[in-house]
Amino acid sequence: METAEDDNKRGGFGGLRLQALLGRFWPAPVRVNAAERWRAVAGAAVGVLFTALVSRWLAGPGAAGPWLVAPLGASAVLVFAVPASPLAQPWAVIGGNTLSALVGTACALYIGDPAWAGAAAVGLAIGVMFGLRCLHPPGGATALFAVLAHTSSYEFAAFPMLANSVLLVLAGVAYNSLTGRRYPHGQQAAPAAPADARSRFSAADLDAALAHYNQVLDVSRDDLEALLHEAELAAYRRNLGDLRCGDIMSREPLAVSFGTPLAEAWGLMRQRRIKALPVTDRARRVVGIVTVADFMRQADLDSHQGLGERLRAFVRRTGASHSDKPEVVGQIMTRQVRVASAQRHVIELVPLFSEGGHHHIPIIDEDKRLVGIITQSDLVRALYRAVNPGG
Repeated sequence: METAEDDNKRGGFGGLRLQALLGRFWPAPVRVNAAERWRAVAGAAVGVLFTALVSRWLAGPGAAGPWLVAPLGASAVLVFAVPASPLAQPWAVIGGNTLSALVGTACALYIGDPAWAGAAAVGLAIGVMFGLRCLHPPGGATALFAVLAHTSSYEFAAFPMLANSVLLVLAGVAYNSLTGRRYPHGQQAAPAAPADARSRFSAADLDAALAHYNQVLDVSRDDLEALLHEAELAAYRRNLGDLRCGDIMSREPLAVSFGTPLAEAWGLMRQRRIKALPVTDRARRVVGIVTVADFMRQADLDSHQGLGERLRAFVRRTGASHSDKPEVVGQIMTRQVRVASAQRHVIELVPLFSEGGHHHIPIIDEDKRLVGIITQSDLVRALYRAVNPGG
């Protein structure tokens, strides 16, 4: 038996479904600024005016037929508002409108019922435009216009349709070029380029995704690829750009002092399986760093024969009051140490690791005291999380 609560839940789910359904009909915001909108508005007005004036002049005084057709207004929206669209390119405008005019005229001549003729004209026009790679939405309106205007001559396709389309394209080339928009916008696939190691997808991956999507996109392939790379880069910067050294460092790192015996430092590094130890003073300020490479250098790494024995002999204390052999960390440590603040952005350390040859960077606080250390592994882990947030 259902309760009032069950009924309320069912009603709530129904309301959510209705809201989701209605949301599909609500338009998304247009993500262009006011300057771009006014550029499109002015361009369409100038383009149609130019086309109209020249077409009227070509038709001559007292022309019996139309010298400007309504579908051209829709073409102007594409040419001037979305000049990068494949549907707005010169061949799409000229070929789509002209061929559709021919199809519409044929249907008007050979199909008596305007309803059937209009349906056939629009459907056939789309098929022709698909086949000749000139898909242009206003072409459907052109085909329908030819039927409803009872066009009885194929001359309609030449004038005004072809003339109008050519003039509008010429206006579009001039206006878009002058206002900083590439038109015509090349639609040919770019030659295959070597895969960018920084990208998470290749051109082949994009082609496979487009084939799976199997729908006409109102954006060229090269623009889509560029947008995807820009989005990937923006996400990378967002995930990594605000990351600080203090967020990824290994906290409370092991450290030794200037006078720590070599045997003690070496044993600590082997026991904890670490390759570097910051050297600090009594205030825990960094005065140097000792690494496995420092020990190996002292043990004559160039000669592999008996390396282990030489290394053990090197770290063993002599017990003498005076000795030429180093006895403490301070005698073999690297004194020039690159450190970073805990508040420094992690992205700034990438060149130090990739080009500067650093493997360990001590992290200090505002009082210059050691608070952590970042290794190459820490950085790689941070980079991986930046590009794989859910990983």
